[in-house]
Amino acid sequence: MINLMLSIGLLIMLISLIVMILASILSKKTFSDREKNSPFECGFDPKSSARMPFSLQFFLIAVIFLIFDVEITLLIPMIFVFKVSNMINFFAIIIFFVFILLIGLYHEWNQGALTWSN
Repeated sequence: MINLMLSIGLLIMLISLIVMILASILSKKTFSDREKNSPFECGFDPKSSARMPFSLQFFLIAVIFLIFDVEITLLIPMIFVFKVSNMINFFAIIIFFVFILLIGLYHEWNQGALTWSN
């Protein structure tokens, strides 16, 4: 049974590796044409910069949101663990986990990552 699962897993990995290699070989694009590399393909040169500057503050807020969102997804399965675990150990783990979250939030607040500036 284990040998069958191992061989099927290896076969799936081999097939996916072959597909990824073929996709990378067949999808090579050449960027030798200057007009296709320019921001507008119509032939006009832009009057100002074609690219908008990206807000680093928005990026930091998005990363912080992503980190806390992943941590919340780690907290939700602990509700199901509550039924089978010892109550004292469960609350100790939950309190420790939430404490780490609060320390991270406090650190981000002190660093100024949560203050939106112009």
